[in-house]
Amino acid sequence: MRLFLISLAATFTVVTPALADEARVEARGGIAFGNGESEFLVGGAVGYDFDLGDAAFVGAEVSGDKILDSNAGRVGVGLTGRVGVRLGNGKLYANGGYTTKFCSSCDGTWHAGAGYEHGLGGGLYGKVEYRHYLVDGGGDIDAVGIGLGVKF
Repeated sequence: MRLFLISLAATFTVVTPALADEARVEARGGIAFGNGESEFLVGGAVGYDFDLGDAAFVGAEVSGDKILDSNAGRVGVGLTGRVGVRLGNGKLYANGGYTTKFCSSCDGTWHAGAGYEHGLGGGLYGKVEYRHYLVDGGGDIDAVGIGLGVKF
């Protein structure tokens, strides 16, 4: 019995840091605005965060977002990296990446932003995020969104 308890304690000591990294899946929505116009957007994302010690993390995300406008018929696929710090039950982060084109007449664009993700219990989290899309030729677009997700 003692050998079993020692083995169990050793297993948790070795495995617990690996469990600190987390995968996540989320649904999100918000508003995109620029050039005197604004449109609602909806989407989702899957991502994974890697711990960098007790307080910091780095992560990657793949997302799909759609502007709810009759002229924007495509889902923009985003590849985003993020880096941040843990603040109690939350995460404050900066992000950046590339999003494919949302419509047939527009180009893909680089984006950068920041956000805050807060644990709601039971693996659920809520978040608020800002992104700035750097559109070629000017007319940059900003987006503010909220999300609800699950961490594994």
